[in-house]
Amino acid sequence: MAKADQIVEEDPYAPWINLSLAGHSAAEQTFLSAWNSGRMPHAWLITGAKGVGKATFAYRIARFVLAQSGAAEEAGLFGAPPPPENLETAEDSPAVSLVAQLAHPGLRHVVFTENPKTKKMRTEIVVDDVRAAIKIFNVTAEKGAWRVVIVDAVDEMNTNAANALLKTLEEPPERSLLILVAHNPGRLLPTIRSRCRTLPLKPLNEDEVVSLLQARSPEADHQGLLSLARLADGSPGRALELLESGGHGLYEDLIGLLKPLPDLDIPALHKFADKMARKDATEQARAFMALLDWWLARMIRHAALGQAPLDIVDGDGQLSQNLSSRRSLDQWIEVWEKISRLASRADSVYLDRKQVLLNVFAILEKAARI
Repeated sequence: MAKADQIVEEDPYAPWINLSLAGHSAAEQTFLSAWNSGRMPHAWLITGAKGVGKATFAYRIARFVLAQSGAAEEAGLFGAPPPPENLETAEDSPAVSLVAQLAHPGLRHVVFTENPKTKKMRTEIVVDDVRAAIKIFNVTAEKGAWRVVIVDAVDEMNTNAANALLKTLEEPPERSLLILVAHNPGRLLPTIRSRCRTLPLKPLNEDEVVSLLQARSPEADHQGLLSLARLADGSPGRALELLESGGHGLYEDLIGLLKPLPDLDIPALHKFADKMARKDATEQARAFMALLDWWLARMIRHAALGQAPLDIVDGDGQLSQNLSSRRSLDQWIEVWEKISRLASRADSVYLDRKQVLLNVFAILEKAARI
């Protein structure tokens, strides 16, 4: 995710602001049971696909724990309070406003930061940022107070940062809580994984994603929102990104360009490539390439299973089945990887977007010819 300490914003869906969480009641109850047992693990590893709600869940836990910090001491005057039944935090709680401003004294977060030399955002989490955050565990806390560190995402740390975090995991201070967000937990050091309680977040179902999209865009067409939910594979974050970038229309454009294969509609392709090459179309172009990547992955996955994908727009399932039959599975995987590398390189070194799109469809045209 982006550099959190530079983007304290009014967006109600920002993880540190958003108080609602849909579709993860089982994970919430798992954490709550550990909390109520009095034997809560000091480190939690929240896993799942990008955009599924891991960061939102991490800040939800942080708010809950920080709001509870003084509760035990206050309750001592009146007896023990009943155990909480959910992770809701009252909107008037100081923890809510302080976390929303990323200003709670008991909370630190570790995210990508700007390289002071290049003035560009780093692409990995570095050791200095980890050390700065975990210093909070060396400070004597007020009686009953918890200290929380969120790392988003822990699988994006470099080796030195991972080793610095490991030292804290090995010797956790009392009333300390590490919440580690991971998109690809397999990339973590086994010693980090083994010291955490893993909490996997599952994809949301279509109805849950559609409900979230309707709340964000009440005037939108239901069928269009359903298509976005299917394109998002149960990830509300991805669904919202697609909504904001016009993802349904872009997917229709994609299928329209793919349908003539093994031939190409050259005028239509050039017209679309010109549109994506405009200065104001950067995010749309990225969304389009992400949709193409997703479509190829889905085609390969269903071909491996011997299944035809369900239609998201008219005819795209049959199109996928027809194209997948023209090459072996291994050959399509090579095509997918080649296009993914080209798209990644184009984004990192700012290649001409029109030429990249033309090259991508030339690769697909060649692959589709028997």
